[in-house]
Amino acid sequence: MGGSVSCCFSPGESPKLHRRHVDLDECPITTTEDVSEDTGTYLQHISDRELPDELAQEANPSDHPRASTLFLNKSQTDVREKRKSNYMNHMSPGLLTKKYSSCSTIFIDDSTVSQPNLKSTIRCVALAIYYHIKNRDSNRSLDIFDEKKHPLSREKVPDDYSVVDPEHKLIYRFIRTLFSSAQLTAECAIVTLVYLERLLTYAEIDICPSNWKRIVLGAILLASKVWDDQAVWNVDYCQILKDITVEDMNEMERHFLELLQFNINVPASVYAKYYFDLRSLADDNNLSFPLEPLSNKRAQKLEAISRLCEDKYKDLSKSAMRRSMSADNMIGIKNSQAVLS
Repeated sequence: MGGSVSCCFSPGESPKLHRRHVDLDECPITTTEDVSEDTGTYLQHISDRELPDELAQEANPSDHPRASTLFLNKSQTDVREKRKSNYMNHMSPGLLTKKYSSCSTIFIDDSTVSQPNLKSTIRCVALAIYYHIKNRDSNRSLDIFDEKKHPLSREKVPDDYSVVDPEHKLIYRFIRTLFSSAQLTAECAIVTLVYLERLLTYAEIDICPSNWKRIVLGAILLASKVWDDQAVWNVDYCQILKDITVEDMNEMERHFLELLQFNINVPASVYAKYYFDLRSLADDNNLSFPLEPLSNKRAQKLEAISRLCEDKYKDLSKSAMRRSMSADNMIGIKNSQAVLS
């Protein structure tokens, strides 16, 4: 999605992560009964030599759409406690102010999976990071993300910087400042959260009070370059964060990419999963998206978009039908040469 990522590497920088070396002897060439002798041998595709799908889902939830997001799991403990407290105290906060549709009025928000609401999305991403920090398993970290060793400002870092958990408002203000100054989109915020959870999984570290700012900054930096065609340069972030150097930004970006094993791909299904899980997180914490009555103008716009998508899918189905009919009418089908990829 979007533009490409490029950065310079120097031999003296941090060593790359050790990757599993796949020996060809471990993955022998197999043949199938459908392939004749004329077509040659069938080479096993590289995807067939990957880890089993169930194991990959369990290890890397940011890579697979069926795996549950980390932030939603970490938030469930607090959500259950809030519901239990409200039940014991006979309270129902948020329900009285929530708008519901009726026969005469339909309330709808302006956030969709393709065009999320920027402010609401940033609030949800900040809340997801807050739950990551609050309900972390331990304090595993790396020096490159330690704010004490790599401060973002010239102000003295407090002695209790690694103990006190940041509030949701503080995380939100930090992310909002970067997005407002760099003019980033809401989609970039979702990709930022995907990269953040992928980093925690791949590098086996925790986001904690001592490293959350630099981890979030590195995820935003990478997401903006991947998502936006005209990405913000590292030197531009130095104008936003006055006291950080471009050399420090470059080094953090290199480490971030290496820890991700240069896996910056975000499938559409994973992106959609994070979007809807963020909406579920908002509903659980009474962070409702802004609702407005459905007007005639907007109803016509939605109808036009729906009609356009319907026509597009009809064209795709017709083309698929033509391809299938032409395949059925073929006579004397011969085994074709295998395509190696």
